[in-house]
Amino acid sequence: MFYQFLKLLIRLGLKIFCRRIELRQAGQLKQPGPLLVIANHPNSFLDAVIIAASFRHPVHFLARGDAFHKPWHNRLLRLLNMVPVYRLSEGRENLDLNTRAFEACRAILSSNGIVLIFIEGICINSHRLQPFKKGAARIAEESIHLDNFRVLPLGIAYDSLSRFGKTIVIDAGTPVKVPHLLPFGDQAKNRRYFNEQLFVRINHLIHIPDAALSSKPAGVLALPAIIGWLLHAPLYLLIKTIVRRKTRYTVFYDSVLFGALFVIYPLYLIAVKLILLIAGARVWIILIVLLLHPLTALCVARGLPLRKP
Repeated sequence: MFYQFLKLLIRLGLKIFCRRIELRQAGQLKQPGPLLVIANHPNSFLDAVIIAASFRHPVHFLARGDAFHKPWHNRLLRLLNMVPVYRLSEGRENLDLNTRAFEACRAILSSNGIVLIFIEGICINSHRLQPFKKGAARIAEESIHLDNFRVLPLGIAYDSLSRFGKTIVIDAGTPVKVPHLLPFGDQAKNRRYFNEQLFVRINHLIHIPDAALSSKPAGVLALPAIIGWLLHAPLYLLIKTIVRRKTRYTVFYDSVLFGALFVIYPLYLIAVKLILLIAGARVWIILIVLLLHPLTALCVARGLPLRKP
């Protein structure tokens, strides 16, 4: 219940943060499990947020293990269907915990669930694919016996990896039954073949939107967009400045910016409401102001010319 409610809120948040999200082969995102979704990873945890929000059914995904160290982080991330996985760079002593991650994936798939993994195993702000790791192939191997277990290759691409009002293209490929990707008796040969096949398929699914087309303003929305910018600029610019300093424009910048806006914006609207109540504003004025904020915010990315990335 919490996941579905949060997914609805995230979809609303993405409509403000993004100019457009284009789903190609959207029917593939409505499939039930057992399904292993394998995607590229150009934009930190924003990739997972956008992909999961685009699926009809709940999606579980593997995430950096170091994000789970604090107890309240651990509880929250698990509520979001995240499964911790560790890399060697995060400490050799943590690698044994990956056994639990693979066990969790087997349990999810056995329950006809959906698992998302970023097969590159690292995030770099680039649409050029990095060498694939063996984790996805291992998950596929360990659940190959499941009926109708499929792999869904998926590509995600952005016209900008740092700009508000971005255009995103998600293209889903044709699902492949797992035995077709692991046809050999030798494990090493199977994993190499698995990665080679997925590399070709995902590479063909990465379609970077034309930044010049994305930056063209929509004339009919120009006026509400200007109003929206004037209403939100102080808050947005403050949050953007803080996030930029904290992340130092690393691969986490875009994701942290979205996360900060997603959490702070509702609190901001509550604060506006309280200020108006204290000031003695009429109820209808408060309602208009509260409606005007999100409605004009929706117009900003669509109605104003945006800087090129």
